[in-house]
Amino acid sequence: MEGRFGSIYTHGFIRAAVCIPTLRVADPRFNAERTIALARKASAEKATVALFPELGISAYSNDDLFHQDALLEASRAALLDIVKASADLTPILAVGCPLRFEGKLFNCAVIIYRGRILGIVPKTYLPNYREFYEKRQFTSAVDAISRQVTLGVWTVPFGNDIIFDADNIEGFKLLVEICEDVWTPIPPSTYASLAGATVLLNLSASNITIGKAEYRRSLCSGQSGKCISAYLYSAAGPGESTTDLAWDGHALIYEDSALLAEAERFPQEEQMIVADVDVEHLLQERMRSTSFNESARSCRERVESIRTVHFEFNIPEGDIALRRAVNRFPYVPADKQARDERCFEAYNIQVHGLMKRLSSTGIQKIVIGVSVGLDSTHALIVAAKTMDRMKLPRKNILAYTMPGLATSNLTRGNAHKLMDALGVTGSEIDIKPSCMQMFKDIAHPFAAGKPVYDITFENVQAGERTSHLFRLANLHNALVLGTGDLSELALGWATYGVGDHMSHYNVNVSVPKTLIQHLIRWVVLSSQFDKETSKILESILETEISPELVPHQEGDVNAPAQKTCDKIGPYDLQDFNLYYITRFGYRPSKVAFLSFHAWGDENRGAWPDLLPTERRRAYDLPTIKKWLDLFLHRFFKTSQFKRSCIPNGPKVGSGGSLSPRGDWRAPSDSEATVWLEELRKNVP
Repeated sequence: MEGRFGSIYTHGFIRAAVCIPTLRVADPRFNAERTIALARKASAEKATVALFPELGISAYSNDDLFHQDALLEASRAALLDIVKASADLTPILAVGCPLRFEGKLFNCAVIIYRGRILGIVPKTYLPNYREFYEKRQFTSAVDAISRQVTLGVWTVPFGNDIIFDADNIEGFKLLVEICEDVWTPIPPSTYASLAGATVLLNLSASNITIGKAEYRRSLCSGQSGKCISAYLYSAAGPGESTTDLAWDGHALIYEDSALLAEAERFPQEEQMIVADVDVEHLLQERMRSTSFNESARSCRERVESIRTVHFEFNIPEGDIALRRAVNRFPYVPADKQARDERCFEAYNIQVHGLMKRLSSTGIQKIVIGVSVGLDSTHALIVAAKTMDRMKLPRKNILAYTMPGLATSNLTRGNAHKLMDALGVTGSEIDIKPSCMQMFKDIAHPFAAGKPVYDITFENVQAGERTSHLFRLANLHNALVLGTGDLSELALGWATYGVGDHMSHYNVNVSVPKTLIQHLIRWVVLSSQFDKETSKILESILETEISPELVPHQEGDVNAPAQKTCDKIGPYDLQDFNLYYITRFGYRPSKVAFLSFHAWGDENRGAWPDLLPTERRRAYDLPTIKKWLDLFLHRFFKTSQFKRSCIPNGPKVGSGGSLSPRGDWRAPSDSEATVWLEELRKNVP
């Protein structure tokens, strides 16, 4: 769908609203007025769909008043007033009304759009236990004979087997069910989802009792997750009868099990919640989930019988900003509790992966190169914890710092401090002589005294380090522990073969750089090691990320000369790109749209609490586009051959792995053209 870059509708989103109006029992005219008022409010928000509570036109708590002609006729008239008022409104409206057809009374959801009724959905499951007596007044959808009914001037589809499909918004297909329907083992929305419905609406009344709200959340979250859908839920609010029951006005919006918005409960006034639902995300997840699609086979007859009502949605014009939280760090939760849990799991997955590899090989020693960059630092502390768990001495970790032609005093000093603090067997091997011999052997200009700092100059040093590590492992019957991370692998930022690309086992292989930073901060915060070690780790976190392979022009040896971000961009942005490109397969323009929403304003959204204030920054759209362009070229065009033959290592997060034995299988000789063209064409 083409459109403006600044509009959510260009990027596969629809805007969902759930409305809880104030009502009066048995006063349809008043209730219609409040419904129309909130519908206009949703329209002002450019909403795609607005959901209202069950029997909201008449009120739910009428009991035997539902068998009074005056109330039913007034409800029908009020419904037609809402239909008329919807003619110039943006959203599709789903409202609840008692309606008579076939000499039976049905508890109905009426789907209204732009001055007409698209269809009517009667409630399927009528609760008749504890405080509920719905079978006393209503008839179930399964007992309806007609598949279409006439209301006003419209003859429309009628039944619980209808999907409402907006033909001009790919994947936007509505299914409506009512309250108790979702409390059953197999809700109607399950079958509809297998038939293609992506946005599920539940008009509910649902009186409140202690603990019920949490159960509602679990129901809606579970249904949206199992059905890979959005789930909108509305409960009755202020004004329902409290003769025997109470009402809390609960409203919820979920997407693929994640909560997007929730209303205040027990409000004094009517309210509306709004969230932007990523329909493209749902389609992507369904496409990947073969088990979801295979489930339709078990109930093919029921799924094939579902009817579709086609209509065209009038898409609002102009820029429509995203109303949704997008984490700057998709691999790192901003919520403290979720972050601690994520770090705990990642850290222990790495430790247990290494424990298994050591125990299965019978090897009890580890060789590791320590540059005290973030990656080698984290791999070293994982190795130390692994030795502790296996009740082996940390001296079994043979850690080597190998200063080269650009190693700074800062990193060299921190390497020795960290090795001493952890109690490993720390050593230093100066690789400059072997590098110089290599330069002479291959006739590199640097051997003749010329300051040529090309890729060969850099890779000779990286290769010498790795070559030493493997021979040390042979000598000491040890395992070479890799340190390179997921972010570097995605960008091809590794020296192939005899270089940091290779090891016997790599605990960081599916951990992105931004998560490694937070894992080290978490290790400090949770006191995994003593205070001295934590102090050194904090110093390492403050050091500029650098390969340290090219020296300062001025001869400064106190700090790294190179900045990795100058070559491949900020890891903040590149990890964001990596997550949405590989995990969800989004087109580049959508990734840029999400990235600008997440990173465009430093003051918008939550920051992880462990990230120092001075590290918080914003990126403008040209910067985002520039580094995404580079990511696409490197990821799709130039670096897959490195990923096709990487060492073993554990998959850590749901964000994925780039191992050809795990999440990612791709040709090494593909082109990046389609991704680059889409980015350059559609991002201003």
